[in-house]
Parts: sequence; C-alpha cells; structure tokens
Amino acid sequence: MTESKLVEMRAIERTMFDYSYHLDMNHPDELAALFVDDCEVSYAPNFGAIGMEAYKKTLEGIGTFFRGTSHHNSNICIDFVNDAEANVRSIVLAIHRYTKERPDGILYGQYFDTVVKVDGQWKFKRRELRTTLTTDYHVKAFNPIGRAE
Repeated sequence: MTESKLVEMRAIERTMFDYSYHLDMNHPDELAALFVDDCEVSYAPNFGAIGMEAYKKTLEGIGTFFRGTSHHNSNICIDFVNDAEANVRSIVLAIHRYTKERPDGILYGQYFDTVVKVDGQWKFKRRELRTTLTTDYHVKAFNPIGRAE
C-alpha cells in the first residue's frame, strides 16, 4: 500500500470520527457539512433522507430528544473504488441518554458508507446503519445486519 493511500485512509477515518463527535456535541451544521448535497442516508426503515435538505430535517431535535449521546467507531475497513471514491464498513456502539425519564438506549451495529472526495475533503455520499441489536433503544424497527446461518 502506498503512503498516499494510507494518508487518504486516515482522512476518511477522520471524517467518520468527526461525524460521531459532531453528533455527540449536537452540531447539526457541522454534521451536514460532512455530506454531499445529493447524499442518501438510511438509519432505519422509513427513517433517513435523500438530499441535503431532507438530511438536515433528520437532525432537527437531536438536542431536545437526547440529553447526551456517545458514538464509538471501530473496525474501519476501507475499499477504494478509485482515487475519489471508497466504500467503508465500520462498527458502531452508540449510547443515548434521553431527555425523558427512561433507561439509556444502546445501539450496536454497523455503518456501510460510500465516501467521495470533493474539493480535497472526504464526504459521505451514502450512509446506511444496520443494527445488530439494541437495548432500551427508541427505534423499534431497524435494518438488521442479515447474519449468515
């Protein structure tokens, strides 16, 4: 692997870490800036967005619905399609503290992303969350991972 590919991989990982940080800090504008205008996002069936304006609507209320969140990414695997596009798979553990009195919700899952390089910066073109399992989580319908038997 070339040094330039390693640099690009680190830049993609940073985009993913920035996503988690800005989500946890309730920075919707900074989150939106990590996506291209014609993005596609799927967090669960019937919960996602196509395009920036629709994506921004999914971010409304994250500051009032959650008292705090903590998103952790690991096992990041990057497969380059070309110099300006890559497919990325990662693990996510997300803990959600609600503003309402209820137990903290925990989500265990995987992100399946397509990222593209635009003006020297890696951005999400497509982000899909698939769920392994949840504990006291607010979303009952989710995208199962589809484990082989």
